[in-house]
Amino acid sequence: MKLPEWPYEDEPFHAGEQAAQALHGVRQRLAEVGRRVIRARMPLQHRELFRQLPFIALAGVDGRGLPQATLLAGGGPGFVSSPDPTTLRVEALPAPEDPIAPVLAVGAPVGLLGIELPTRRRNRANGVVTALDAKGFTVRIRQSFGNCPKYIQARELLTRTAQAVGTDAAPRRSDRLDAPSRALVRQADTFFIATHAAGDRANGGSDISHRGGRPGFIHVGDDDRTLVWPEFAGNLYFNTLGNLLLQPHAALVVPGFERGDLLHVSGRCEIEWAGRDVEAFAGAQHLVRMRVDQVLLRPAAWPLRWRLVEPSPLLRETGRWE
Repeated sequence: MKLPEWPYEDEPFHAGEQAAQALHGVRQRLAEVGRRVIRARMPLQHRELFRQLPFIALAGVDGRGLPQATLLAGGGPGFVSSPDPTTLRVEALPAPEDPIAPVLAVGAPVGLLGIELPTRRRNRANGVVTALDAKGFTVRIRQSFGNCPKYIQARELLTRTAQAVGTDAAPRRSDRLDAPSRALVRQADTFFIATHAAGDRANGGSDISHRGGRPGFIHVGDDDRTLVWPEFAGNLYFNTLGNLLLQPHAALVVPGFERGDLLHVSGRCEIEWAGRDVEAFAGAQHLVRMRVDQVLLRPAAWPLRWRLVEPSPLLRETGRWE
């Protein structure tokens, strides 16, 4: 059966993505490949993957045009459904203190990432919210495409638990990384990054991507307001870096897999394309530096608990911060 292809005259990659691809000498190849692998409707295997997930990564953009990111879990597999190839229905809503809660509205652009940690499968679905009610929201799909399993740590879901309550679980807000936030970042081997390319065209909108590395691959600066992480070789689409070229703000969500903590960090990013610092980190194509503006630590906000089964084999070729 022939899979659907990109149906629009404009190619699926916007100007920022095209510029990043040109820097790597893959612009012409991606112009041809993009129309075959990025679609305006979801193939059956993508729809089925979303149905069996216990959580999704979700991105949006606030009233200032700044990205927001979260991890959203429903009552179990099946909380995301796809009644047709251009629709996703999510039977879950973010908590009131979640940075993405005020972002969800009819007409809002959103990016979704379905990632199955035990199998390392992941698919992207970007689109627009068409309905919002007391139980969840519906998204009309503008872009659907798969991602490779690179740098995903295989994990096993252990249990679900109710969200923690009480003063010890109160969200912690700051303009810098405090001691608990630094501790979570320094042990993290996974995070998700939301970016945004403004515009109403089908090749723009909100986007959320996965990043993985050795524990501690995110470096915390001495001032507690700077984060630096390596960008490893991926699918060469440069969705995240292309968005940052057009709009340099990003939002991260760093999960604590054992306790369910969620750390939300947002700020302005600068890409270091080459140089001594990039060369010093094994496996890095580039580095990204974020100047932190806002930090929100939500203890035990994620009801899922996980056990690490196997780090990504590709991490053997990557370095550590000195």
